[in-house]
Amino acid sequence: MIRKVVFALFLFILNLSSAQNSGLKIINKPISYSAERIQLSLEYLKEHHGLSQKTPTIVPKMIVLHYTAGGTVESNYKYFNKTHLESARNTLKKQSTLNVSSQFIIDRDGTIYQLMEPTQFARHTIGLNYCAIGVENIGSKKQPLTEKQIEANAELVRYLTKKYKIEYLIGHSEYGIFRNSKLWKESDPKYFTGKEDPGKDFMTKVRKQVVDLHLKDKP
Repeated sequence: MIRKVVFALFLFILNLSSAQNSGLKIINKPISYSAERIQLSLEYLKEHHGLSQKTPTIVPKMIVLHYTAGGTVESNYKYFNKTHLESARNTLKKQSTLNVSSQFIIDRDGTIYQLMEPTQFARHTIGLNYCAIGVENIGSKKQPLTEKQIEANAELVRYLTKKYKIEYLIGHSEYGIFRNSKLWKESDPKYFTGKEDPGKDFMTKVRKQVVDLHLKDKP
């Protein structure tokens, strides 16, 4: 298990270096990916996505953009850094005690932080975690995302698409359209929550900046 953790850290540093070489500035801010988190992730992959794996990794095909619904980079980092979900999130906790997280988080000034290696499993989008990179943005419905965040998301999407051959770009609110597609992998048909982040206007603006990538928004 120690070897798996060390290898994951090696991949994290390797990919961070690759981003820097591309001209995109990404700040390394890794959350804890402990042995317990690894085990819970493997269990989630098997129980919810039907995938039996030795390591909690994904083959990215999709990028899902989110907003945090408040807080700061630091407060959200501390939240994601916990291995277990808080008791208040009953609907999610009934499915798994594994905490939610994302591979990236973007501050309101456009600063990009990488919380984990893009090919590491993160719980952020029901039915699609096994193939999706999550990007959280500091903001909410009452605190609309900024122009700098739009630019930063577009730059990150462009970088990740070239590196991992991404095919889809969606907002969290749009994930339900994949429920009847081959990409959807969720063992519990009742496990679904309505979302409104990161907002239609935000997604329109980000897509406009990466229109040349021809990323799909539906199956």
